[in-house]
Amino acid sequence: MDTTEFDVIVIGGGPAGENAASYAVAGSERTAAIVERELVGGECSYWACIPSKALLRPWHVLGGARAMPGVRADGLDVAAVLRRRDEFVHNHDDSSQADWAHDNGIEVVRGAGRLAGERLVEVDGRTLRARQAVVLATGTTANIPDVPGLRAALPWISRDVTNLTEVPRRVLIVGGGVVACEAATWLAALGSVVTMAVRGGSLLGRVEPFARDRIAEALTERGVRIRFGTEPVRVARPDVRGTGEGRVHGGPVTVTVRDGSGESELEADEIVVAAGRGPATWELGLEAVGLAPGYVEVDDQLTVPGLPWLYAVGDVNHRVALTHMGKYQARICGDVIAARAEGRPLTGPRYAASADHAQVPQVVYTDPELAAVGLTEESARKAGHQVDTVELDIAVAGSALARDDYAGRAKLVIDTSAGTLLGATFVGPEVGEQLHAATIAVVGQVPLDTLWHAVPAFPAVSEFWLRLLEAWRA
Repeated sequence: MDTTEFDVIVIGGGPAGENAASYAVAGSERTAAIVERELVGGECSYWACIPSKALLRPWHVLGGARAMPGVRADGLDVAAVLRRRDEFVHNHDDSSQADWAHDNGIEVVRGAGRLAGERLVEVDGRTLRARQAVVLATGTTANIPDVPGLRAALPWISRDVTNLTEVPRRVLIVGGGVVACEAATWLAALGSVVTMAVRGGSLLGRVEPFARDRIAEALTERGVRIRFGTEPVRVARPDVRGTGEGRVHGGPVTVTVRDGSGESELEADEIVVAAGRGPATWELGLEAVGLAPGYVEVDDQLTVPGLPWLYAVGDVNHRVALTHMGKYQARICGDVIAARAEGRPLTGPRYAASADHAQVPQVVYTDPELAAVGLTEESARKAGHQVDTVELDIAVAGSALARDDYAGRAKLVIDTSAGTLLGATFVGPEVGEQLHAATIAVVGQVPLDTLWHAVPAFPAVSEFWLRLLEAWRA
């Protein structure tokens, strides 16, 4: 076997892996390698965050234009929308990402990496040795429920629906989380008749109730049929032909679903499974270092307990399944690796992940958008905080000027004992751009009396912060 040594070896070349490698060697003579079995840039760049937002943004722009007198807005050019999506994913060409790695002194090793022992990684018959650290950044893969006939029917997963080349006439989406809601938004915008089969009683189950209700109402208004308390029990697609990865179909799928009234059949041209994700560790060789298959547990320095040379960042450690939080963990992980390599003490907040416990920001790019950070009222009370809340419509001069049909709502969750913000949730057009102020307030534990002196510009939408603080002080 050809053995090659690096200071740091990262298995998985998505955003988390890229950041971990970059931060671990920045400004030093250390060497790093990224082992990637698919495309450098990972799931987010080619099959998730980037293509999905490229599909959603034209609809958001169209909605704003239609709500602005004096602006002509005729509709979406579907072919142009798909072309722009393809440009953002570089037509699945990762050469620019590989060039970035090379320019930063990081070697890209193509192939499937697996642990082979302490600081050892095998890649298709080649053995790599890490002098300092191995970082696992393999992410997750889509779950497909064990429903009779489902796999045989060639369902779409998130990768397929973000990379569609033709818009199906009828789509059944199984699930009610972020992927399901965003996909329902762009599919309906592009002209599909969309039905959602949601096992529970609401969409987006972990967010504030008012927010998930508004998303459901908006989807329904746009023609999406949401069937709560519904799950598939059988799937049939008789015209699948071919074998292996070459299988194709030429016709509709029939899905038998069960709800409180019994069983019924739904027919669709495509079925999209958005039923959660599982760790991509099935061939990672965890057993070679004494770990059980599944998610990889880490401490706040992103180190695997008992294995001080092994780290895990991003979705694979099951702390928070969000790209920006994986990148956050990776920055800390890289700094920890660098400090340990140089014999520096791990003192100070930069060497311990804390924001991925109860300070997580997230935007759901539906229409309207949903933006939230920190704890909901329910989770704050369960955590034992003394809680007060303030909630009101976003209705200020800036929102009225932004678009004639502006409708939004905001809620703050406040720790009354400390007078600080525990969480915030906003729903409305482009509220994702309002979230970072709330994130700073939550992470910085800024007293609300201090926020009173953070004056919003006029006439900006952000003036709703003043109205929230006024309501709380009243």
